[in-house]
Amino acid sequence: APSPTTAVPYTSVKCIDVRKNHHKTKWLMPWGPNHCKKLKDFDEAVSRQIEANDIVFAVHIPLPSKEMSPWFQFMLFIMQLDIAFKMDNDLKENAEITLDVSLAYRDNMFDDWEEIAHAIEIRKLKCTFGSPKTVESEGRHYDCDFLPFMEIGSVAHKYYLINIRLPVNDRKGINVGIGEIKDIRLVGIHQNGGFTKVWFAMKTFLTPSILIIMVWYWRRITLMTRAPVLLEKVIFALGISMTFINIPVEWFSIGFDWTWMLLFGDIRQGIFYAMLLSFWIIFCGEHMMDQNERNRLSGYWKQVGPIAVGSFCLFIFDMCERGVQLKNPFYSIWTTEVGTELAMAFIIVAGICLCLYFLFLCFMVFQVFRNISGKQSSLPAMSKARRLHYEGLIFRFKFLMLITLACAAMTVIFFIVSQVTEGHWKWGDITIQVNSAFFTGIYGMWNLYVFALMFLYAPSHKNYGEDQSNGDLGVNSGEELQLTTTITHVDGPTEVYKLARKEAQE
Repeated sequence: APSPTTAVPYTSVKCIDVRKNHHKTKWLMPWGPNHCKKLKDFDEAVSRQIEANDIVFAVHIPLPSKEMSPWFQFMLFIMQLDIAFKMDNDLKENAEITLDVSLAYRDNMFDDWEEIAHAIEIRKLKCTFGSPKTVESEGRHYDCDFLPFMEIGSVAHKYYLINIRLPVNDRKGINVGIGEIKDIRLVGIHQNGGFTKVWFAMKTFLTPSILIIMVWYWRRITLMTRAPVLLEKVIFALGISMTFINIPVEWFSIGFDWTWMLLFGDIRQGIFYAMLLSFWIIFCGEHMMDQNERNRLSGYWKQVGPIAVGSFCLFIFDMCERGVQLKNPFYSIWTTEVGTELAMAFIIVAGICLCLYFLFLCFMVFQVFRNISGKQSSLPAMSKARRLHYEGLIFRFKFLMLITLACAAMTVIFFIVSQVTEGHWKWGDITIQVNSAFFTGIYGMWNLYVFALMFLYAPSHKNYGEDQSNGDLGVNSGEELQLTTTITHVDGPTEVYKLARKEAQE
């Protein structure tokens, strides 16, 4: 598959709005048969006595002779301002720029433009100037950070048009002290159509495979005469959350203008991650081999609590950002002081919860491995068949734990790298090329992991009862009970579960 996203640079065209009353229905096109009257630069505007309020920055998406497609899935736009230094028009500290922005669409070159959104947005300018501010430095450009501009969760139309005005009002102090703006440039980021097709194909293929193993797994559990234990329920819930991610509802986004698909995707992923983190805690807890009664969810409230709090914080943060963008695609929570503080608070709380979680998990994994090693010391005293059986179980458990740690490490790397890739447009210098193999590989890895869990932890139909336990070595049953539960008949728990739980009296 091609790389997941493409970034396309656009330079706005300076159009003259010749009408006196600035109708919102009139759209200014940068090129084509009905293009606007253009300005080369602002010096020309000064010489022609054209006011700043009569200038509109127009950007047509995509570039000439190209079309947008629903396969692109989303559009994210970042703004960069070219601001020149002038002694008599210096950039103030903590300057804010006010943008009057409108977005429109059409599906062929002859239709009228239809408005999607209109908003008046304020963005903070964070700029530095490398040279001393003297007359000799006039005309040099400030080094300004990228500004978040717009995000749309679907690309349902072929052509889009952005009109940006910078209204100036000296009395109210609007767009005063923002330096001499030379140009407005945008970077448009969208998903590649080829990658989208590979992604959809993977989802369509993996959905039935996880569904089949889930049905088989639950059927194995219902054949038992006992009720399902907590670990079995949690594995089944993990399978349900994986299926929820897999179901390829994205196919509908090709035919429908569903702008909420990005938010829906975030919620699906959040549910899966919360379920996975909860599963790891319960998985380790159920293998602790201590005398605590653990076969109920309430025994894990200390560990699952931080996961719930962290997930809820990230959900609220997502609703504040992408939820509001459903109404106003130009909105960004990072543009106001209060919004930035709220966003940072949610992220910090979620981060603290994640750190607490990992401390819990590392402690539990350490205890489990220590207990398993302790159990291995009683293996030599067993009959040959029984010893081989339990050596296999211990190997299987340790293998699964190592695979779990590897999956966790890959996921953390994936999460950090994807954040840095997004942040490249927000923070500047850092650039990392994430190819499609990484995305599809992580996604496939989770499906395989959930598949393997259900396969390995389905209740066994084999019986390792007392008939096999007393082999030719004449070992008494008391020693064997150290590695089994009180349930040893065919409807007992899974074999790995038997090994790990210590309900038998030692």
